[in-house]
Amino acid sequence: MDIWNQLFTGFAHAATPINLLWALFGCALGTAVGVLPGIGPATAVAMLLPITSKVDVTASMIFFSGIYYGAMYGGSTTSILLNTPGETASMVTAMEGNKMAKSGRAGAALATAAIGSFVAGTIATVVVVMFAPVVADLAVKLGPPEYFCLMLLAFTTVSAVLGQSTLRGLTALFLGLAIGLVGMDQISGQARYTLGKPELLDGVEIVLVAVGLFAVAEALHAVLFEGKVVESQNTMSRVTMTRSDWKRSWPAWLRGAAIGAPFGCIPAGGTEIPTFLSYATEKKLAKGDNLAEFGGKGAIEGVAGPESANNATVTTALIPLLTLGIPVSNTTAVLLGAFQNYGIQPGPQLFGTSSALVWALIASLFIGNVMLLVLNLPLVGLWVKLLKVPKPQLYAGILIFATVGTYGMRQSAFDLFLLYAVGLLGLLMRRYGFPTAPVIVGMILGPLAEAQLRNAISLGEGSALIFLQRPASFAILLVVMVVLVLPRAAKWYRNRTGMQPLA
Repeated sequence: MDIWNQLFTGFAHAATPINLLWALFGCALGTAVGVLPGIGPATAVAMLLPITSKVDVTASMIFFSGIYYGAMYGGSTTSILLNTPGETASMVTAMEGNKMAKSGRAGAALATAAIGSFVAGTIATVVVVMFAPVVADLAVKLGPPEYFCLMLLAFTTVSAVLGQSTLRGLTALFLGLAIGLVGMDQISGQARYTLGKPELLDGVEIVLVAVGLFAVAEALHAVLFEGKVVESQNTMSRVTMTRSDWKRSWPAWLRGAAIGAPFGCIPAGGTEIPTFLSYATEKKLAKGDNLAEFGGKGAIEGVAGPESANNATVTTALIPLLTLGIPVSNTTAVLLGAFQNYGIQPGPQLFGTSSALVWALIASLFIGNVMLLVLNLPLVGLWVKLLKVPKPQLYAGILIFATVGTYGMRQSAFDLFLLYAVGLLGLLMRRYGFPTAPVIVGMILGPLAEAQLRNAISLGEGSALIFLQRPASFAILLVVMVVLVLPRAAKWYRNRTGMQPLA
């Protein structure tokens, strides 16, 4: 019962006029970010971190969360109308949604995407309410060995799942760990890897690296390597659903939410896996004429299920972020940096030290879901018009915004040189298939993991066997080994036996 009392208190904080305004602004901006191809929520949040540093922390986090889950819906709009996913999570939506649009059923596809996002987001928020405090209570009982092993699990899973290969993911992770070592040693007080530059004594700003890797690199990549967005001539029908569409959609919404919610709770990163699983499930369950629509004129279940799955995953991803301080995606990594920008460290103590902030943030998820439904059903035509903004002006604006924001942090010209150096690094990483999220994860969790490792070794009186002697840390290490070894073992077995991988 205490959980619901705290949630009602959170609603009281989140429903203040100023916080409602920030939530509305975040949802609208997030939807626009999702609509514009190539500009993800991680880029938007990274760009706005310096600008919002003077805003109240509760309002700021509600705003960023609105951008986060608003972008998930926005990506479906261009996937359906233009076959151009604004987000990787919307790739599956494009498979059936665009076929529905070409068949004159764009309105039904957009409606099922909007309502499915609302249904799955609401269910997933209830999961957050029920299980986040439980996870936080369990996490309080963990010691330094368990925390270090959890961070090791986060390093391996995020690095293995994101990117084209585990090796590239781990390379990006070690790059982030190296950047995180720059500055003063937190125990001895000695300067490390500063190259004699006094500006680096306090370390490299996480916000600067996030803006460089996401915003600057994205703009440079678009300007140098990408062509124009080709506008579609699809006709736009009314945003309505027939009785048959409703009958076919609601089971898919529930199944998508059931598939997506667990994936957000584990540090495995990404919404691609649950959306593909949802699509495969809907296709497997379809029969007769409904099955024939898959890959033909477009099946509404192929839009409803994946859209529900990606929104459920996005929402429940806040559980490991808030309770363990472990980000599971690009955007949650940047959100972790946003918390730290305010001097707040997400983790098991957060529900005690910043209870009002946490429950206001969770309450804002319910409010934001309603706002998204109200915003996106009548304003689809407006979002489509955003695609007419010429790319040169769009990305020039992003670069100006990133430059002004970064300079405003410390009024340092050195930071600007560092920003564009990181941007060029991000451009090279993107060109050669290296994921950027592990860099941010390494930067943020690296110093924390170092401190926990030192504390654990001290607890074991200099012996590393402490990690094997404690059941929880030993179990987590076994999971780490499975994550690293199992995919390679499966690949070796398939090659040896000539088996084809499962579709």
